[in-house]
Amino acid sequence: MRLFDTLRGQKAELEIPRDRALTLYVCGVTPYDTTHIGHAHTFLIFDLLIRYIRSQGGQVRYCQNVTDVDDPLFERANRDGVAWNELAEREVAQFRQDCRALNLIPPDYFPKASEEIGTMIPIIERLVEIGHAYVRNGNVYYDVSKEPAYGEMARLGGYEELLAVANERGNNPDDPNKDDPLDFVLWQTGNPGDPTWPSPWGPGRPGWHIECTAMSTRYLGPQIDIHGGGRDLIFPHHPSEIVQTEPVTGKRPFVRFWVHGGLAWLDGQKMSKSLGNMVFIKDALKQHSADAIRWYLLSFPYREDFEYVTADVVATEEKVERLKAALAASGGSGRPLDGSEARAAFFAALADDLDSPT
Repeated sequence: MRLFDTLRGQKAELEIPRDRALTLYVCGVTPYDTTHIGHAHTFLIFDLLIRYIRSQGGQVRYCQNVTDVDDPLFERANRDGVAWNELAEREVAQFRQDCRALNLIPPDYFPKASEEIGTMIPIIERLVEIGHAYVRNGNVYYDVSKEPAYGEMARLGGYEELLAVANERGNNPDDPNKDDPLDFVLWQTGNPGDPTWPSPWGPGRPGWHIECTAMSTRYLGPQIDIHGGGRDLIFPHHPSEIVQTEPVTGKRPFVRFWVHGGLAWLDGQKMSKSLGNMVFIKDALKQHSADAIRWYLLSFPYREDFEYVTADVVATEEKVERLKAALAASGGSGRPLDGSEARAAFFAALADDLDSPT
């Protein structure tokens, strides 16, 4: 199988292991406002990948995390006047219900960041010990100057562009404790009222990036075959994982294939929690079957952004019904059809970077 690796910027041969299970880690949801069409698209990509690998005789160990320690979750909980962990539990339950409704293969491991703090702290301690991180006023930061290749996955124009994108995605360039505005948080004291955990640097909580390093290496080991998520994780999240993981494990590469899916758009704008223009799966399933939603989302090249159009989902539903009717119909008296050529073409398309539209 040939699969596009974001870090290399090209398709490469993915050899399906025969002596062990292929390891797959997919960055999961921050549990508020779940589950929307964009989430479904991302996880459907890896559902298809797992099904293909299994069809070829391979096995997969699949880990998908829950980012239940993060500023947006705490902000939503404060806004709504509910405990952050109650909000997270409610949204995770909805997410899992939606995934079952869409017939998505469940992960073998489904860790929550809030339950893995003890895994994160030793990694941060080691980064400080080897000089890749520094401590300031109860906060710990990764020193990006230690990794000149930091951010190369994003293929941006240089430092200023990296900083601009990082700032759009949670970085605080004005933090007075930082040596460099692009240095990122490994441990932070947090805001008043936020949950905290004990640490060698005082009470606080982990940064976003270290959470996935801890959970992926704990459940899948120091090297992972495939690490995936939406393309909005191409920077800074996934490059940050690389530079904080490899110095600790001593294993390079941390990930053999980085796989990123396109983002969902609605009425010309990216579908996002911040804009509030989301189509939720629980609502879509009131109008369309799970089969129609799956077919529709797989009709787009997985690496490209797509526009969600309700009328097109309705048209897809009609295709699904015609197909089901054909499958249910009794056979005629003519010569049985030979499906071997169509089957071969089907699997050849999937072997070429999950070309589901073909």
